Amino acid sequence: MGKERPLIYCGVDWAERTHDIALVDDTGELLAKRHITDDAAGYKLLLDLLAEYGDTEENPIPVAIETSRGLLVAVLRTGKRKVFAINPMAAARYRDRHSVSRKKSDPGDALVLANILRTDMHAHRQLPDDSDLGRAIAVLARAQQDATWNRQQTANQLRSLLREYYPAALDAFATWTNGLCRPEARELLKTAPTPARAARLSRTQIQASLKRAGRKRGIEAEADRLREVFRADWAHQPPLVEDALGKQMLALLVQLEAACTAADDLAEAVEESFPQHPDAEVLLSFPGLGIQLAARILAEIRDDHTRFADARGLKAYAGSSPITRASGKKSSITRRWVKNDRLNHVGYLWAFSSLRASAGANVHYRRRREQGDWHAAAQRNLFNRMIGQLYHCLQHREPFDENTAFPTELAAAA
Repeated sequence: MGKERPLIYCGVDWAERTHDIALVDDTGELLAKRHITDDAAGYKLLLDLLAEYGDTEENPIPVAIETSRGLLVAVLRTGKRKVFAINPMAAARYRDRHSVSRKKSDPGDALVLANILRTDMHAHRQLPDDSDLGRAIAVLARAQQDATWNRQQTANQLRSLLREYYPAALDAFATWTNGLCRPEARELLKTAPTPARAARLSRTQIQASLKRAGRKRGIEAEADRLREVFRADWAHQPPLVEDALGKQMLALLVQLEAACTAADDLAEAVEESFPQHPDAEVLLSFPGLGIQLAARILAEIRDDHTRFADARGLKAYAGSSPITRASGKKSSITRRWVKNDRLNHVGYLWAFSSLRASAGANVHYRRRREQGDWHAAAQRNLFNRMIGQLYHCLQHREPFDENTAFPTELAAAA
């Protein structure tokens, strides 16, 4: 019988321009270390080093790195290689196991990462084996979510500025859904950046602005209402100050225009790609989930159905399940602070929208409120139940069924 190849583990301490590599065997002995550049030549040097120590397609060497993104990770994920994204905070705790002097170096960090796999590989989760379509949807859904947050942040800045010198605009747009983010509001602000100019707008000019923004119905009545609001009695800043604030508002309006365009374009891209995914039918069968929210959920849980061992793992990852802290005579149950923030944010939107789309979800929420939960706690409890049902449906390729999901609640409602 031939001698079995010793187990080898790789740690990569990544940086913007260079990376440090360390290879150790199952006894903890350092076999090799390298310093490579962040380019194609450096990646080839890393792959050659792994191949030199027995890395093959059938039996690849596992790699630990402190990130899950980038070209280096994409190169390492080719084939069947296991890549572990180690949390930097966890790596810092492991570093203290080897030295109490708090010394730190990039080659030393690579060695620590390799030893993490050698001693505690079972305690860390490798990067999921997602499909290319699933990863593409994740990129688009996260970008659309970021664009939406950026749009709202810019709109809040614009609203704060308008309150300083242009309250007429806020009052005029208050009845519109999405307010300042609407094309009509942005077009009117470009036409009249100051309240003095807005008061001089004629009915024809206002109607032309609404038409340029794409409005089709109720133009005449809306123009009369806006003209009346703009010509009402409002407090004003001094003329020079008002003009300066108007120029500042126009500069901020350009940023809002770009944010709105980015959010709309990315939303269209998500609507094109998400329905092509095999899990889309199951996700869209759940009450309260449209294409955008369903795509965001898929972006965070991914399409590798073996990623979570059970529904409890997914609930903990989403931050919907409570956490127990017990020590001695003290015990407390609180909500989770360490979680996937994007998925947790989607969960509140999902739970809120499902209250009208599902009678069982509404009864479940009302019962939690009657038992003393605050609104956020009741929504989190509903999200916890819904995402557990989603795990079951994805594992068994079954659509959502109201009678199976909320049998007790539906019976109580009846």
